[in-house]
Amino acid sequence: MPALSKADHSISPPLVSVPRSYNAAHDLIERNLAAGLGDKIAYIDGDGSYRYSDLAQRVNRAANVLTSLAIGMETRIMLCLFDSIDFPAAFLGAIKAGVVPIAANTLLTTDDYRFMLEDSRARALIVSAELLPKFEPILAGLPFLEHVIVSGQDRASATGAPGGLHWQSLIADAAPGFDPAPTTCDDVCFWLYSSGSTGKPKGTVHLHASLIQTAELYAKPVLGICRDDVVFSAATLFFAYGLGNALTFPLSVGATTVLLAQRPTPEAVFQILRDHQPTIFYGVPTLIGAMLASPGLLSRDQVALRVSVSAGEALPAELGRRWHEHFGSDILDGIGSTEMLHIFMSNRPGAVRYGTTGKPVPGYEVRLVDEDGKVVAPGELGELQIKGPSSASHYWNQRARSQATFVGEWTRAGDKYSVDADGYFTYGGRSDDMLKVSGMYVSPFEVEAALMTHADVLEAAVVGDFDAGNLVKPRAFVVTKPGVVASEQLADALKLHVKDRLAPFKYPRWVEFVEALPKTATGKIQRFKLRTRTAPGASQ
Repeated sequence: MPALSKADHSISPPLVSVPRSYNAAHDLIERNLAAGLGDKIAYIDGDGSYRYSDLAQRVNRAANVLTSLAIGMETRIMLCLFDSIDFPAAFLGAIKAGVVPIAANTLLTTDDYRFMLEDSRARALIVSAELLPKFEPILAGLPFLEHVIVSGQDRASATGAPGGLHWQSLIADAAPGFDPAPTTCDDVCFWLYSSGSTGKPKGTVHLHASLIQTAELYAKPVLGICRDDVVFSAATLFFAYGLGNALTFPLSVGATTVLLAQRPTPEAVFQILRDHQPTIFYGVPTLIGAMLASPGLLSRDQVALRVSVSAGEALPAELGRRWHEHFGSDILDGIGSTEMLHIFMSNRPGAVRYGTTGKPVPGYEVRLVDEDGKVVAPGELGELQIKGPSSASHYWNQRARSQATFVGEWTRAGDKYSVDADGYFTYGGRSDDMLKVSGMYVSPFEVEAALMTHADVLEAAVVGDFDAGNLVKPRAFVVTKPGVVASEQLADALKLHVKDRLAPFKYPRWVEFVEALPKTATGKIQRFKLRTRTAPGASQ
Protein backbone atom coordinates (compact mmCIF):
# COMPACT_ATOMS: atom_id res chain seq x y z
CA MET A 1 0.00 0.00 0.00
CA PRO A 2 1.47 3.41 -0.95
CA ALA A 3 2.91 5.51 1.84
CA LEU A 4 1.47 8.83 2.89
CA SER A 5 3.07 11.92 1.45
CA LYS A 6 2.93 15.63 2.15
CA ALA A 7 1.33 17.81 -0.52
CA ASP A 8 3.04 21.06 -1.45
CA HIS A 9 0.66 23.64 0.04
CA SER A 10 1.31 27.04 1.51
CA ILE A 11 -0.61 26.14 4.67
CA SER A 12 1.65 25.15 7.55
CA PRO A 13 1.68 22.32 8.40
CA PRO A 14 0.99 20.99 4.88
CA LEU A 15 -2.07 18.86 4.34
CA VAL A 16 -1.53 15.15 4.15
CA SER A 17 -1.87 13.70 0.68
CA VAL A 18 -3.55 10.34 1.23
CA PRO A 19 -3.03 7.86 -1.61
CA ARG A 20 -6.04 6.52 -3.48
CA SER A 21 -5.40 2.95 -2.30
CA TYR A 22 -5.43 3.33 1.46
CA ASN A 23 -6.56 1.42 4.55
CA ALA A 24 -6.53 3.48 7.76
CA ALA A 25 -6.00 0.54 10.12
CA HIS A 26 -3.16 -0.92 8.07
CA ASP A 27 -1.42 2.46 8.06
CA LEU A 28 -1.74 3.10 11.82
CA ILE A 29 -0.38 -0.35 12.69
CA GLU A 30 2.26 -0.93 10.02
CA ARG A 31 3.96 2.46 10.37
CA ASN A 32 5.01 1.46 13.90
CA LEU A 33 6.27 -1.98 12.92
CA ALA A 34 8.20 -0.46 10.02
CA ALA A 35 9.77 2.00 12.48
CA GLY A 36 11.05 -0.87 14.62
CA LEU A 37 8.61 -0.27 17.47
CA GLY A 38 7.23 -3.80 17.66
CA ASP A 39 8.54 -4.29 21.21
CA LYS A 40 7.36 -0.91 22.47
CA ILE A 41 4.28 -0.78 24.71
CA ALA A 42 1.27 0.43 22.75
CA TYR A 43 -1.50 0.01 25.33
CA ILE A 44 -1.89 -0.50 29.06
CA ASP A 45 -5.31 -1.50 30.38
CA GLY A 46 -6.68 -3.01 33.58
CA ASP A 47 -5.46 -6.48 32.62
CA GLY A 48 -1.93 -5.78 31.43
CA SER A 49 0.25 -4.16 28.79
CA TYR A 50 0.49 -4.88 25.07
CA ARG A 51 3.35 -4.24 22.65
CA TYR A 52 2.83 -2.89 19.16
CA SER A 53 3.55 -6.38 17.81
CA ASP A 54 0.83 -7.77 20.13
CA LEU A 55 -1.61 -5.13 18.92
CA ALA A 56 -0.82 -5.92 15.29
CA GLN A 57 -1.59 -9.59 15.83
CA ARG A 58 -4.81 -8.83 17.72
CA VAL A 59 -5.96 -6.57 14.90
CA ASN A 60 -5.23 -9.28 12.33
CA ARG A 61 -6.96 -11.93 14.43
CA ALA A 62 -10.02 -9.67 14.77
CA ALA A 63 -10.13 -9.22 11.00
CA ASN A 64 -9.98 -12.99 10.54
CA VAL A 65 -12.78 -13.51 13.08
CA LEU A 66 -15.07 -11.19 11.16
CA THR A 67 -14.32 -12.71 7.76
CA SER A 68 -14.82 -16.23 9.19
CA LEU A 69 -18.37 -15.14 10.10
CA ALA A 70 -18.95 -14.06 6.49
CA ILE A 71 -18.90 -10.38 7.46
CA GLY A 72 -17.41 -8.81 4.37
CA MET A 73 -16.41 -5.40 3.02
CA GLU A 74 -18.80 -2.50 3.58
CA THR A 75 -20.81 -4.53 6.10
CA ARG A 76 -21.66 -2.65 9.28
CA ILE A 77 -21.06 -3.95 12.80
CA MET A 78 -21.59 -2.28 16.17
CA LEU A 79 -19.05 -2.13 19.01
CA CYS A 80 -20.29 -1.44 22.52
CA LEU A 81 -17.10 -1.96 24.50
CA PHE A 82 -15.47 -0.50 27.56
CA ASP A 83 -11.98 0.92 27.12
CA SER A 84 -9.59 -2.03 27.02
CA ILE A 85 -7.34 -3.62 24.43
CA ASP A 86 -10.46 -5.19 22.90
CA PHE A 87 -11.66 -1.84 21.55
CA PRO A 88 -8.66 -0.95 19.33
CA ALA A 89 -8.33 -4.60 18.29
CA ALA A 90 -11.97 -4.87 17.19
CA PHE A 91 -12.22 -1.35 15.74
CA LEU A 92 -9.01 -1.56 13.71
CA GLY A 93 -9.56 -5.22 12.85
CA ALA A 94 -12.89 -4.36 11.28
CA ILE A 95 -11.41 -1.45 9.33
CA LYS A 96 -8.50 -3.58 8.09
CA ALA A 97 -11.05 -6.11 6.77
CA GLY A 98 -13.04 -3.37 5.03
CA VAL A 99 -15.87 -3.82 7.54
CA VAL A 100 -17.47 -0.62 8.91
CA PRO A 101 -17.42 -0.46 12.73
CA ILE A 102 -19.91 1.74 14.59
CA ALA A 103 -18.60 2.77 17.99
CA ALA A 104 -21.54 2.98 20.39
CA ASN A 105 -21.80 4.96 23.60
CA THR A 106 -21.68 2.54 26.56
CA LEU A 107 -23.95 4.77 28.67
CA LEU A 108 -27.12 4.57 26.59
CA THR A 109 -30.45 2.87 27.21
CA THR A 110 -31.90 -0.28 25.69
CA ASP A 111 -34.22 1.82 23.49
CA ASP A 112 -31.22 3.83 22.23
CA TYR A 113 -29.43 0.63 21.24
CA ARG A 114 -32.53 -0.72 19.53
CA PHE A 115 -32.76 2.43 17.41
CA MET A 116 -29.08 2.37 16.48
CA LEU A 117 -29.02 -1.31 15.57
CA GLU A 118 -32.19 -0.99 13.48
CA ASP A 119 -31.08 2.28 11.88
CA SER A 120 -27.60 1.01 10.97
CA ARG A 121 -28.70 -2.53 10.03
CA ALA A 122 -25.59 -3.82 11.76
CA ARG A 123 -25.02 -7.52 11.13
CA ALA A 124 -22.88 -8.13 14.21
CA LEU A 125 -22.56 -6.73 17.71
CA ILE A 126 -19.40 -6.96 19.81
CA VAL A 127 -20.33 -6.07 23.38
CA SER A 128 -18.69 -6.07 26.82
CA ALA A 129 -20.22 -8.75 29.05
CA GLU A 130 -21.29 -6.19 31.65
CA LEU A 131 -23.33 -4.36 28.99
CA LEU A 132 -25.03 -7.43 27.52
CA PRO A 133 -28.11 -7.18 29.81
CA LYS A 134 -29.02 -3.89 28.12
CA PHE A 135 -29.19 -5.68 24.77
CA GLU A 136 -30.81 -8.98 25.76
CA PRO A 137 -34.42 -7.66 25.70
CA ILE A 138 -34.11 -6.55 22.06
CA LEU A 139 -31.86 -9.14 20.41
CA ALA A 140 -34.66 -11.41 19.26
CA GLY A 141 -36.48 -8.63 17.43
CA LEU A 142 -33.65 -7.26 15.30
CA PRO A 143 -34.04 -8.47 11.68
CA PHE A 144 -30.53 -7.58 10.48
CA LEU A 145 -28.43 -8.67 13.46
CA GLU A 146 -26.89 -12.12 12.86
CA HIS A 147 -24.06 -12.39 15.42
CA VAL A 148 -23.60 -11.27 19.02
CA ILE A 149 -20.04 -11.60 20.28
CA VAL A 150 -19.42 -11.03 23.98
CA SER A 151 -16.16 -9.77 25.40
CA GLY A 152 -15.49 -11.12 28.88
CA GLN A 153 -12.84 -12.85 30.95
CA ASP A 154 -14.34 -16.32 30.47
CA ARG A 155 -16.46 -18.13 27.93
CA ALA A 156 -19.42 -18.28 30.34
CA SER A 157 -19.89 -14.53 29.92
CA ALA A 158 -21.28 -15.19 26.44
CA THR A 159 -24.06 -17.53 27.57
CA GLY A 160 -26.69 -14.78 27.43
CA ALA A 161 -26.02 -14.06 23.77
CA PRO A 162 -27.60 -15.97 20.87
CA GLY A 163 -25.04 -18.48 19.67
CA GLY A 164 -22.81 -17.89 22.67
CA LEU A 165 -19.92 -16.36 20.70
CA HIS A 166 -17.03 -15.37 22.95
CA TRP A 167 -14.63 -12.67 21.71
CA GLN A 168 -11.50 -13.80 23.54
CA SER A 169 -11.95 -17.41 22.42
CA LEU A 170 -12.50 -16.40 18.81
CA ILE A 171 -9.41 -14.18 18.88
CA ALA A 172 -7.26 -16.92 20.39
CA ASP A 173 -8.27 -19.37 17.65
CA ALA A 174 -7.87 -16.97 14.72
CA ALA A 175 -4.78 -16.70 12.51
CA PRO A 176 -2.35 -13.85 13.35
CA GLY A 177 -1.85 -12.66 9.78
CA PHE A 178 -4.21 -10.71 7.51
CA ASP A 179 -3.78 -8.77 4.28
CA PRO A 180 -5.65 -5.44 4.33
CA ALA A 181 -8.83 -5.14 2.32
CA PRO A 182 -8.43 -3.16 -0.93
CA THR A 183 -10.11 -0.03 0.39
CA THR A 184 -9.63 3.50 -0.93
CA CYS A 185 -9.13 6.77 0.92
CA ASP A 186 -12.73 7.74 0.10
CA ASP A 187 -14.33 4.48 1.24
CA VAL A 188 -16.56 4.54 4.31
CA CYS A 189 -14.33 3.67 7.26
CA PHE A 190 -16.47 3.91 10.43
CA TRP A 191 -19.52 5.59 11.94
CA LEU A 192 -20.10 7.53 15.13
CA TYR A 193 -23.59 8.39 16.34
CA SER A 194 -23.87 12.04 17.31
CA SER A 195 -25.50 12.61 20.67
CA GLY A 196 -27.39 15.83 19.96
CA SER A 197 -29.40 17.65 22.59
CA THR A 198 -32.78 16.64 21.18
CA GLY A 199 -34.15 14.09 18.74
CA LYS A 200 -32.73 10.75 17.63
CA PRO A 201 -28.97 10.38 17.19
CA LYS A 202 -27.54 10.67 13.69
CA GLY A 203 -25.23 8.09 12.15
CA THR A 204 -22.20 10.22 11.17
CA VAL A 205 -20.22 8.61 8.35
CA HIS A 206 -16.42 9.03 8.18
CA LEU A 207 -13.95 7.97 5.49
CA HIS A 208 -10.60 6.16 5.62
CA ALA A 209 -8.62 9.37 5.02
CA SER A 210 -10.17 11.19 7.99
CA LEU A 211 -8.35 9.59 10.92
CA ILE A 212 -4.80 10.37 9.87
CA GLN A 213 -5.72 13.95 8.94
CA THR A 214 -6.65 14.73 12.55
CA ALA A 215 -3.28 13.43 13.76
CA GLU A 216 -1.24 15.28 11.15
CA LEU A 217 -3.07 18.59 11.50
CA TYR A 218 -3.73 18.76 15.25
CA ALA A 219 -1.94 16.13 17.34
CA LYS A 220 1.52 16.54 15.88
CA PRO A 221 1.84 20.30 15.27
CA VAL A 222 -0.36 21.57 18.14
CA LEU A 223 0.26 19.01 20.90
CA GLY A 224 3.69 18.00 19.66
CA ILE A 225 2.86 14.35 20.35
CA CYS A 226 5.78 11.97 19.88
CA ARG A 227 6.70 8.35 20.55
CA ASP A 228 8.09 9.23 24.01
CA ASP A 229 4.69 10.42 25.24
CA VAL A 230 2.40 8.47 27.54
CA VAL A 231 -1.19 9.58 26.99
CA PHE A 232 -4.39 9.19 28.97
CA SER A 233 -7.84 10.30 27.87
CA ALA A 234 -10.68 10.52 30.38
CA ALA A 235 -12.96 10.83 27.33
CA THR A 236 -13.52 7.24 26.23
CA LEU A 237 -12.85 5.67 22.86
CA PHE A 238 -16.43 5.68 21.58
CA PHE A 239 -16.43 9.50 21.46
CA ALA A 240 -14.87 11.27 18.49
CA TYR A 241 -12.72 13.17 20.99
CA GLY A 242 -11.56 10.04 22.79
CA LEU A 243 -11.03 8.09 19.58
CA GLY A 244 -8.42 10.58 18.44
CA ASN A 245 -6.89 10.99 21.90
CA ALA A 246 -6.40 7.32 22.69
CA LEU A 247 -6.18 5.65 19.29
CA THR A 248 -5.38 7.76 16.25
CA PHE A 249 -2.92 10.19 17.85
CA PRO A 250 -0.72 7.77 19.81
CA LEU A 251 -0.70 5.17 17.03
CA SER A 252 0.31 7.81 14.49
CA VAL A 253 3.64 8.32 16.32
CA GLY A 254 4.17 5.15 18.37
CA ALA A 255 3.28 6.58 21.78
CA THR A 256 1.93 4.59 24.76
CA THR A 257 -1.73 4.85 25.80
CA VAL A 258 -3.29 4.09 29.18
CA LEU A 259 -6.92 2.91 29.06
CA LEU A 260 -9.48 3.07 31.88
CA ALA A 261 -12.53 0.82 31.66
CA GLN A 262 -14.32 2.29 34.66
CA ARG A 263 -15.96 5.68 35.05
CA PRO A 264 -13.28 8.42 35.11
CA THR A 265 -13.87 9.81 38.60
CA PRO A 266 -11.28 12.26 39.97
CA GLU A 267 -9.93 9.47 42.19
CA ALA A 268 -9.54 7.05 39.26
CA VAL A 269 -7.85 9.72 37.14
CA PHE A 270 -5.49 10.67 39.97
CA GLN A 271 -4.42 7.04 40.29
CA ILE A 272 -3.53 6.87 36.60
CA LEU A 273 -1.71 10.21 36.70
CA ARG A 274 0.29 9.00 39.69
CA ASP A 275 0.93 5.37 38.68
CA HIS A 276 1.56 5.73 34.94
CA GLN A 277 2.84 9.32 34.75
CA PRO A 278 1.10 10.39 31.51
CA THR A 279 2.66 13.36 29.75
CA ILE A 280 -0.55 14.24 27.85
CA PHE A 281 -3.94 14.29 29.57
CA TYR A 282 -7.30 14.85 27.88
CA GLY A 283 -10.37 15.81 29.92
CA VAL A 284 -13.65 17.71 29.84
CA PRO A 285 -14.54 20.82 31.86
CA THR A 286 -16.82 18.97 34.28
CA LEU A 287 -14.07 16.51 35.24
CA ILE A 288 -11.43 19.23 35.38
CA GLY A 289 -13.56 21.24 37.80
CA ALA A 290 -14.19 18.18 39.96
CA MET A 291 -10.48 17.33 40.02
CA LEU A 292 -9.50 20.83 41.11
CA ALA A 293 -12.16 20.75 43.84
CA SER A 294 -11.21 17.28 45.09
CA PRO A 295 -9.44 16.89 48.44
CA GLY A 296 -7.30 14.25 46.74
CA LEU A 297 -5.89 16.66 44.15
CA LEU A 298 -2.31 15.66 43.30
CA SER A 299 0.51 18.13 43.68
CA ARG A 300 2.61 19.35 40.78
CA ASP A 301 5.56 17.12 41.66
CA GLN A 302 3.37 13.99 41.67
CA VAL A 303 2.55 14.19 37.95
CA ALA A 304 4.50 14.36 34.69
CA LEU A 305 2.06 16.43 32.64
CA ARG A 306 3.60 18.21 29.68
CA VAL A 307 0.31 19.45 28.26
CA SER A 308 -3.40 18.87 28.91
CA VAL A 309 -6.44 19.32 26.68
CA SER A 310 -10.04 20.24 27.40
CA ALA A 311 -12.87 19.81 24.91
CA GLY A 312 -16.51 18.74 24.80
CA GLU A 313 -17.65 22.14 26.08
CA ALA A 314 -15.93 25.49 26.44
CA LEU A 315 -13.54 25.64 29.39
CA PRO A 316 -14.29 28.50 31.81
CA ALA A 317 -11.32 30.85 32.11
CA GLU A 318 -11.22 30.41 35.88
CA LEU A 319 -10.76 26.64 35.60
CA GLY A 320 -8.06 27.05 32.98
CA ARG A 321 -6.09 29.51 35.08
CA ARG A 322 -6.42 27.40 38.22
CA TRP A 323 -5.23 24.29 36.38
CA HIS A 324 -2.19 26.09 34.99
CA GLU A 325 -1.32 27.65 38.35
CA HIS A 326 -1.61 24.31 40.13
CA PHE A 327 0.17 21.99 37.69
CA GLY A 328 2.47 24.50 36.03
CA SER A 329 1.63 23.37 32.49
CA ASP A 330 -0.83 24.51 29.83
CA ILE A 331 -4.33 23.18 29.43
CA LEU A 332 -5.53 23.82 25.90
CA ASP A 333 -9.19 24.52 25.35
CA GLY A 334 -10.30 23.38 21.91
CA ILE A 335 -13.45 22.62 19.97
CA GLY A 336 -14.20 19.63 17.77
CA SER A 337 -17.33 17.74 16.84
CA THR A 338 -18.55 14.33 15.80
CA GLU A 339 -19.01 15.76 12.31
CA MET A 340 -15.42 17.12 12.08
CA LEU A 341 -14.01 14.10 13.98
CA HIS A 342 -11.66 16.02 16.25
CA ILE A 343 -10.40 19.45 17.28
CA PHE A 344 -10.30 22.05 14.51
CA MET A 345 -9.77 25.14 16.69
CA SER A 346 -7.52 25.31 19.73
CA ASN A 347 -5.27 27.31 21.98
CA ARG A 348 -1.54 26.65 21.52
CA PRO A 349 1.11 25.76 24.10
CA GLY A 350 2.78 28.93 25.28
CA ALA A 351 0.10 31.13 23.71
CA VAL A 352 -2.98 30.24 25.75
CA ARG A 353 -5.64 32.86 26.28
CA TYR A 354 -7.96 31.37 28.90
CA GLY A 355 -11.63 32.04 28.27
CA THR A 356 -11.14 31.58 24.52
CA THR A 357 -11.04 28.55 22.24
CA GLY A 358 -7.89 29.82 20.57
CA LYS A 359 -7.39 29.94 16.82
CA PRO A 360 -8.17 27.62 13.89
CA VAL A 361 -5.89 24.61 13.53
CA PRO A 362 -3.81 25.01 10.34
CA GLY A 363 -5.44 22.96 7.60
CA TYR A 364 -8.93 24.08 8.70
CA GLU A 365 -10.79 27.24 7.80
CA VAL A 366 -13.53 28.75 9.95
CA ARG A 367 -15.98 31.55 9.40
CA LEU A 368 -18.67 33.27 11.47
CA VAL A 369 -21.88 34.17 9.64
CA ASP A 370 -25.16 35.88 10.48
CA GLU A 371 -28.67 34.60 9.80
CA ASP A 372 -28.35 35.65 6.15
CA GLY A 373 -25.07 33.79 5.68
CA LYS A 374 -22.92 36.94 5.65
CA VAL A 375 -19.62 37.00 7.52
CA VAL A 376 -19.95 39.06 10.73
CA ALA A 377 -17.58 41.80 11.82
CA PRO A 378 -14.90 41.18 14.48
CA GLY A 379 -16.40 41.20 17.96
CA GLU A 380 -19.88 40.24 16.76
CA LEU A 381 -21.48 36.85 17.41
CA GLY A 382 -21.95 34.60 14.41
CA GLU A 383 -22.67 30.97 13.62
CA LEU A 384 -19.48 28.91 13.40
CA GLN A 385 -18.84 27.04 10.16
CA ILE A 386 -15.78 24.90 9.38
CA LYS A 387 -14.04 23.63 6.26
CA GLY A 388 -11.46 20.87 6.59
CA PRO A 389 -10.35 17.42 5.39
CA SER A 390 -11.75 15.40 8.32
CA SER A 391 -15.40 16.35 7.81
CA ALA A 392 -17.93 13.52 7.73
CA SER A 393 -19.39 12.74 4.33
CA HIS A 394 -23.02 12.74 5.50
CA TYR A 395 -25.56 11.48 8.03
CA TRP A 396 -26.83 7.99 7.31
CA ASN A 397 -30.42 7.97 6.02
CA GLN A 398 -30.83 11.65 6.93
CA ARG A 399 -30.80 13.56 3.68
CA ALA A 400 -32.49 16.74 4.94
CA ARG A 401 -30.30 16.97 8.04
CA SER A 402 -27.21 16.24 5.94
CA GLN A 403 -28.05 19.08 3.58
CA ALA A 404 -28.68 21.44 6.50
CA THR A 405 -25.35 20.61 8.18
CA PHE A 406 -22.94 19.92 5.30
CA VAL A 407 -23.22 22.97 3.06
CA GLY A 408 -20.82 22.40 0.18
CA GLU A 409 -17.31 22.31 1.66
CA TRP A 410 -18.53 23.91 4.90
CA THR A 411 -19.92 22.19 7.98
CA ARG A 412 -22.26 24.06 10.31
CA ALA A 413 -21.26 23.60 13.95
CA GLY A 414 -24.40 24.98 15.57
CA ASP A 415 -22.25 27.12 17.90
CA LYS A 416 -22.10 30.89 18.27
CA TYR A 417 -18.65 32.49 18.41
CA SER A 418 -16.99 35.87 18.19
CA VAL A 419 -13.42 36.65 17.16
CA ASP A 420 -11.26 39.44 18.52
CA ALA A 421 -8.67 41.61 16.78
CA ASP A 422 -5.91 39.11 17.63
CA GLY A 423 -7.75 36.21 15.98
CA TYR A 424 -8.82 34.44 19.20
CA PHE A 425 -12.30 32.93 19.13
CA THR A 426 -14.63 33.10 22.13
CA TYR A 427 -17.57 30.76 22.62
CA GLY A 428 -21.00 32.37 22.78
CA GLY A 429 -23.24 29.35 23.35
CA ARG A 430 -25.20 27.05 21.13
CA SER A 431 -27.25 28.66 18.42
CA ASP A 432 -30.43 27.44 20.09
CA ASP A 433 -29.25 28.31 23.63
CA MET A 434 -28.75 32.03 23.06
CA LEU A 435 -31.00 34.36 25.06
CA LYS A 436 -32.28 37.73 23.92
CA VAL A 437 -32.61 39.94 26.99
CA SER A 438 -33.73 43.56 26.68
CA GLY A 439 -33.27 43.25 22.93
CA MET A 440 -29.67 42.07 23.23
CA TYR A 441 -28.15 38.60 22.91
CA VAL A 442 -26.86 36.99 26.10
CA SER A 443 -24.58 33.98 26.02
CA PRO A 444 -25.47 31.43 28.73
CA PHE A 445 -21.83 30.39 28.80
CA GLU A 446 -20.69 33.93 29.54
CA VAL A 447 -22.96 34.11 32.60
CA GLU A 448 -21.90 30.60 33.67
CA ALA A 449 -18.24 31.57 33.39
CA ALA A 450 -18.84 34.61 35.61
CA LEU A 451 -20.60 32.46 38.22
CA MET A 452 -17.72 29.99 38.14
CA THR A 453 -15.34 32.66 39.35
CA HIS A 454 -17.16 32.74 42.72
CA ALA A 455 -15.33 30.79 45.41
CA ASP A 456 -18.45 28.84 46.45
CA VAL A 457 -19.53 27.65 42.97
CA LEU A 458 -18.56 24.23 41.58
CA GLU A 459 -20.75 24.22 38.45
CA ALA A 460 -23.38 26.43 36.89
CA ALA A 461 -25.83 26.35 33.99
CA VAL A 462 -27.96 29.19 32.67
CA VAL A 463 -31.18 29.05 30.65
CA GLY A 464 -33.90 31.52 29.77
CA ASP A 465 -37.00 31.95 31.90
CA PHE A 466 -39.97 34.31 31.80
CA ASP A 467 -40.52 37.15 34.27
CA ALA A 468 -43.85 38.59 35.36
CA GLY A 469 -44.01 40.54 32.11
CA ASN A 470 -43.42 37.34 30.09
CA LEU A 471 -40.01 38.60 29.02
CA VAL A 472 -36.95 36.34 28.87
CA LYS A 473 -34.36 36.71 31.61
CA PRO A 474 -31.47 34.42 32.68
CA ARG A 475 -32.10 31.76 35.33
CA ALA A 476 -29.05 30.08 36.90
CA PHE A 477 -28.83 26.54 38.25
CA VAL A 478 -25.88 26.28 40.61
CA VAL A 479 -24.01 23.37 42.21
CA THR A 480 -22.06 24.58 45.23
CA LYS A 481 -18.72 23.23 46.36
CA PRO A 482 -18.68 20.58 49.11
CA GLY A 483 -19.42 22.07 52.50
CA VAL A 484 -21.04 25.25 51.16
CA VAL A 485 -24.60 25.84 52.43
CA ALA A 486 -27.08 27.09 49.84
CA SER A 487 -29.07 30.08 51.02
CA GLU A 488 -30.92 33.16 49.86
CA GLN A 489 -27.96 35.22 51.00
CA LEU A 490 -25.65 33.21 48.73
CA ALA A 491 -28.09 33.54 45.83
CA ASP A 492 -28.12 37.32 46.24
CA ALA A 493 -24.33 37.36 46.49
CA LEU A 494 -24.04 35.42 43.23
CA LYS A 495 -26.31 37.89 41.42
CA LEU A 496 -24.14 40.78 42.59
CA HIS A 497 -21.03 38.80 41.67
CA VAL A 498 -22.22 38.54 38.05
CA LYS A 499 -23.34 42.19 37.97
CA ASP A 500 -19.84 43.23 38.96
CA ARG A 501 -18.34 41.32 36.01
CA LEU A 502 -20.86 41.59 33.17
CA ALA A 503 -23.26 44.12 31.75
CA PRO A 504 -26.17 44.53 34.22
CA PHE A 505 -28.80 43.04 31.92
CA LYS A 506 -26.90 39.74 31.86
CA TYR A 507 -27.12 38.87 35.55
CA PRO A 508 -29.35 35.88 36.54
CA ARG A 509 -32.68 37.08 37.92
CA TRP A 510 -33.12 33.75 39.69
CA VAL A 511 -30.56 31.41 41.25
CA GLU A 512 -31.65 27.85 41.96
CA PHE A 513 -29.36 25.47 43.84
CA VAL A 514 -29.27 21.86 42.63
CA GLU A 515 -27.27 18.77 43.57
CA ALA A 516 -26.17 18.05 39.99
CA LEU A 517 -26.63 19.34 36.44
CA PRO A 518 -28.11 17.12 33.71
CA LYS A 519 -25.44 16.23 31.16
CA THR A 520 -24.82 14.13 28.10
CA ALA A 521 -22.37 11.23 28.26
CA THR A 522 -19.70 13.59 26.92
CA GLY A 523 -20.19 15.99 29.81
CA LYS A 524 -22.16 18.65 27.93
CA ILE A 525 -24.86 20.40 29.93
CA GLN A 526 -28.35 19.46 28.71
CA ARG A 527 -29.95 22.88 28.98
CA PHE A 528 -33.14 21.64 27.33
CA LYS A 529 -33.80 19.53 30.44
CA LEU A 530 -33.32 22.57 32.66
CA ARG A 531 -35.76 24.54 30.52
CA THR A 532 -38.53 22.10 31.45
CA ARG A 533 -38.02 23.10 35.09
CA THR A 534 -38.47 26.82 34.47
CA ALA A 535 -41.83 28.36 35.27
CA PRO A 536 -43.36 31.22 33.26
CA GLY A 537 -44.40 34.11 35.44
CA ALA A 538 -41.81 33.58 38.16
CA SER A 539 -41.09 36.72 40.12
CA GLN A 540 -37.75 38.49 40.09
